[in-house]
Amino acid sequence: MELFLELEAVYIVIGIFILSVTAFVTTRDFMPKVAFKRGMLSVGVFVVIMIALHYSATTSRMQNVEEMFHAGEEIICENKMKRTVSRSVILSKALGWRVEDHLFKNSDYERDFHTSRCVEWTGSDMKKEEEEKQKKEAK
Repeated sequence: MELFLELEAVYIVIGIFILSVTAFVTTRDFMPKVAFKRGMLSVGVFVVIMIALHYSATTSRMQNVEEMFHAGEEIICENKMKRTVSRSVILSKALGWRVEDHLFKNSDYERDFHTSRCVEWTGSDMKKEEEEKQKKEAK
């Protein structure tokens, strides 16, 4: 339950706001008497379904990222603290990172990264690119 609230708190607040607007609009004089029930029920069901889908997709991605990390693959995480062109950080076990309670941690780095904000690094292999570049230059 703690993880659910941690991941979905913002979306729950947005959903409550949407339901508040729905309640305000459906209780106006120009609306039919059944509008409140129908509006709140349909919008409420929609909000609940969307939050559930988001939670499911996020936890699935988190699990995949953690499995890839433990398998030795590189992970890329968004770095919102550093406001430069390159705002992402590549993490791996080889670089001294570890996972604790869905957080990537490194004693050499000032900030932890939540696994929900990370994806598999599918970037290029620098050694391979350099070799290909040298082959092209040699021709």
